[in-house]
Amino acid sequence: MNATVFLRIAAVILLLHFLGHTVGGVLSGPSHGAAEIAVRQTMGASQFDFMGSLRSYWDFYFGYGVALSAVLLFHVVLLWQLASLARTVPAQVRVFIPALFVEWVAFAIIGWRYFFVAPMVMSIATALCLAMAFQLAGRQR
Repeated sequence: MNATVFLRIAAVILLLHFLGHTVGGVLSGPSHGAAEIAVRQTMGASQFDFMGSLRSYWDFYFGYGVALSAVLLFHVVLLWQLASLARTVPAQVRVFIPALFVEWVAFAIIGWRYFFVAPMVMSIATALCLAMAFQLAGRQR
């Protein structure tokens, strides 16, 4: 195995993470009954001026969910492109991997602390693939 393979595996993991987050989180309707509907209505009902824009807590909640979906999709494309580059210039690709590794370790910690097991596991798996890609890119010529 080489760095390209692990970067592609990380890209596929993040594609699954993107799909799960977007379909299951951002685009899904209330699935936990009346309490969830009440929370959504309450979050949307209270609007306030924020830096010249009238917004609600629901706007921020939903907007951050959409933003995370965009970040996940961007990372899928980025890792796929880095995997292609790793075939020919592994040393140059290797310099980007530590920052991505730290990012996904941070996402794993955030997932563990504030969310649930699935985003944490996906983030850990991504970080492990990045660690392997880093090691293998150092050995490739």
